[in-house]
Amino acid sequence: MIGPKKESCFNAGALDYISAFGFNKSGSADTLFAEKDKGYAGQCDRILPERLVVVSLICDGLVVLYAMLTSFWIRFSSPLSHYGVQAKITFPDYKGYIAFGVFSFILALSYVHLYDRHKLLHLRKVGLCIIKAALIWYVGFLSILLMFKFEPPISRVFVSISVVTSMVGLLAWRWSFHRFLQNSSIASRLSQRILFVGWNEESSRITQSFESDFVQLYKVVGCVASLRSRMQGKPGMRVLGKYEELCDLIRKHSVDIVILSDVNFVKKEIIALANLCEREMVQFKVIPSFFQILVSGLHLETVCGIPILGVSQLPLDRIINIFFKRTLDIVGAIFGLLLSAPLIAIFGTLVYLESPGSIFYRQRRLGRDGVQFDILKIRSMRLDAESGTGPCWTQKDDPRRLKIGTFMRAWNIDEVPQFWNVLKGDMSLVGPRPERPELIENFKHEIPHYNARHNVKPGITGWAQVKGLRGDTDLEERIGADLFYLENWSLLLDLQIMAMTFLRRENAY
Repeated sequence: MIGPKKESCFNAGALDYISAFGFNKSGSADTLFAEKDKGYAGQCDRILPERLVVVSLICDGLVVLYAMLTSFWIRFSSPLSHYGVQAKITFPDYKGYIAFGVFSFILALSYVHLYDRHKLLHLRKVGLCIIKAALIWYVGFLSILLMFKFEPPISRVFVSISVVTSMVGLLAWRWSFHRFLQNSSIASRLSQRILFVGWNEESSRITQSFESDFVQLYKVVGCVASLRSRMQGKPGMRVLGKYEELCDLIRKHSVDIVILSDVNFVKKEIIALANLCEREMVQFKVIPSFFQILVSGLHLETVCGIPILGVSQLPLDRIINIFFKRTLDIVGAIFGLLLSAPLIAIFGTLVYLESPGSIFYRQRRLGRDGVQFDILKIRSMRLDAESGTGPCWTQKDDPRRLKIGTFMRAWNIDEVPQFWNVLKGDMSLVGPRPERPELIENFKHEIPHYNARHNVKPGITGWAQVKGLRGDTDLEERIGADLFYLENWSLLLDLQIMAMTFLRRENAY
């Protein structure tokens, strides 16, 4: 029991729905034995990920060991030994380096949180961790050995070969391990089982995300009505029972995580629920319904000894990330201008032949922090395109477009002069697309969180664009895509979006 006895949270229809799944209070001996078997299976499923993590750690160590032994052979026993500094090196001379190298590589893998049970089925995250750890190990391992000047001196070529062979070996072994897990029954046993307390739009959205995730790290087993809400009919999720039965339901369904989605709980009830989860050794989480955006920036920090939850830094609030992104922008803009110069000349000539006049088109747009700037494009429409309509978005089969403009817009060729905007610092290679001030004057009042997209520089391309959310499309979906980019920014994501720009052309008109 949790708290005082409450009246039934379900109507007759809901009770019939629960009975249909066999959740009755009567139980036979067979039922009791079945529940014991389920409980034992649940305990095994909780131990299994930990054992797999230990197995992966041991195998990682063996892979790195063999990679370094291979590197030693390549450097000192293969034809490569004739290059560079000539020295007669034997294995006993390097066995200490190899042992320290294996140990330090495993430490680097641990430092980047590779040995997290939640990453067992997430091959992309595993790959990123391995690459990051390899770079950290290369710099750290080489620096330490060169600093202390051991004898014989460490070969830089050996270390360089070791980092490559170790990284390739780990990626290959982890890929094989991932394929094995995915193609066996183990994958379903690794997913964490979730039970919701209460049900609302956030619960439904999270469940849809879990179901659409290819990795399938989480499985929602159902929900129970909260103390302060009544579920009328089917809530869109399997109802397991009453809130008062939560303790038994956690054991019966081998629940790993309990998520509270009802924000109407008072402090005493939340504490009681958290304590119950602690006793049953399951994770307790709360959907931050008060924070509808930028939830990845939520952090619990202590102010004068008091814990406070709030939105703090996002990835692009950090100076080091801003530096890396700006460096990529400058390098990309220079190469972009050099490579696109012939395109600008060719298509500029075609535009002039079809519609004599300026081949470039300048337009006022909103940038970071709402600062206005002039965006530069190759003109794709008539000179008087907005004389009769005023400012408006381009639509499908827009009659204002030039013939060559239709082709340019479909392949984003009209955007290439914006590399100059990137070089000036008005824009970035990747970011939310800048909008015209006259078209979005009231959006900040009509569309929730619209102005949050102006926390970063606008981009030539963006996550919304590669998802087909451009032109005359749903603005709320576009804002959602822009906010996703803000929360999940990384250099790898920028490179991914740039590559996808050439492949995704939905709604490019």
